Amino acid sequence: MKRFWDKAEAAETEGRFTVLLDGRPVRLPGGTPLGIPGRALAEAIGAEWNAAGGAKDGNFAPDDVPLTRLVGTAEERIAPDPAPTVAALARYGETDLLCYRAEEPRLAERQAAAWDPLLAWAALTLDAPLRTTAGVMPVAQDPQAVAALRRAVAALPPVEIAALGILVPSLGSLVLALALAAGRLDAVEAHALATLDERFQEEFWGLDSEAEARRAGIAAEVELAARLIALARA
Repeated sequence: MKRFWDKAEAAETEGRFTVLLDGRPVRLPGGTPLGIPGRALAEAIGAEWNAAGGAKDGNFAPDDVPLTRLVGTAEERIAPDPAPTVAALARYGETDLLCYRAEEPRLAERQAAAWDPLLAWAALTLDAPLRTTAGVMPVAQDPQAVAALRRAVAALPPVEIAALGILVPSLGSLVLALALAAGRLDAVEAHALATLDERFQEEFWGLDSEAEARRAGIAAEVELAARLIALARA
């Protein structure tokens, strides 16, 4: 797509923030102006539109404005009815990465040391005690614990639920995503915990360039979602 604007800037009207492209608001696919929860996030979105394409008539793509895509998803798809997204994210709690431990003793020891504190945090802070198991056979979670995780997701505003929509599948863990949203972890820590198994295997088998590239891509997604949450709260 061709860049059709010279200047992008954050704007506030009656307490509502948006981004203007040469004075015209960025619009959602449905046609309504993009609404942004807070000045800091609006300024960050304005900055990504200023950078997109480099200059007028330059080429740009939706990937150049990732914060815009996430805020648009929050406003147009999640805010009108958060329940389906909340339910989909809560289901990850039934098979959370942190609950599945290796049968290899050294890896299991590392998993326990790294992951048990997060499960303890979920039990104490979210009232969501989760069961662990060794191997890949499913372990049934207490429905009340899963319901508590659902309430934790539902308590977040739409833009942060949109961020969890990136974090949870990227990390394979609802607990890690909620811990990041709560400030218990940062993006680097959460990604490191989610990739503990892979990095353990690489100690014995060496680096795999494809796996390393995939991990870098996931790390970037986690960082984007964490940045969205931080900006929305600034």
